[in-house]
Amino acid sequence: MANFIIIESPGPLLLSFPHVGTALPREVEATLTAAGRARHDTDWHLERLYDFVWDLGVGQLRAVWSRYLIDLNRAPDDRELYPGMVSTGLVPTVDFRGQRIVPVGEEPGEEERQRRRALYWEPYHRALRDWIRVRREEWGRVVVMECHSIAPELPRLFAGRLPDFSLGTYDGRSCAPELRDRLAKVLASSGRSHEVDGHFQGGYLTQHYGAPGDGVHVFQLEQALSTYADEEWPYAYRPEKAEQVRPLLRELVSVASEWARGGLARR
Repeated sequence: MANFIIIESPGPLLLSFPHVGTALPREVEATLTAAGRARHDTDWHLERLYDFVWDLGVGQLRAVWSRYLIDLNRAPDDRELYPGMVSTGLVPTVDFRGQRIVPVGEEPGEEERQRRRALYWEPYHRALRDWIRVRREEWGRVVVMECHSIAPELPRLFAGRLPDFSLGTYDGRSCAPELRDRLAKVLASSGRSHEVDGHFQGGYLTQHYGAPGDGVHVFQLEQALSTYADEEWPYAYRPEKAEQVRPLLRELVSVASEWARGGLARR
């Protein structure tokens, strides 16, 4: 099985979906608890929600393997994303709700963790690095949009209910202020609850690859699952909800694409 799906486009915008994968090797799935096999923390249905990007000429990079095998949006050395905050690691053993994914005493050892990193983590990141290198040479600057979703209520991680949309730019360090402001303006005019660099400032992919000074601009968009699907298992997709937010997503993608294409004129 391939480690990722990449849909090429000649433009300077790529949508990255590191948490849409659900595949697990049989030997790994056999070790998981019921909560682990349910794959609760998957970014459910985002491929369907964003299928309009086919019309916009935007590239996509999608995970195939579940984040319960290895989390593509965590640092390879498993350092904390947000110091002092509860989180899940490179090879998670509990989910966002605190439920065990792997029974106590059966956690993968260091050798297994490094094996998963080499086999499943590195290929996705290599594909992203290659895309950035090629497109930046062509366009002068590129934009990577990290697309995510999350349950709106996770008491273990956050107090209260999360906003519908959270824009993360690593506190303004992962993309140009102009792009951040344009995206924030779209959210502000949407009538939806939202925040900028609040609960989610961007995971490893945003923090590591965002380098505005070098022409690489990365931002994360975290979306509440409740805006397009059921909040409870099995998280059914709700077309009537999705159609209410897809125009906003399309506008955000269009703004990012148009801004990225402006880089060629400024080279």
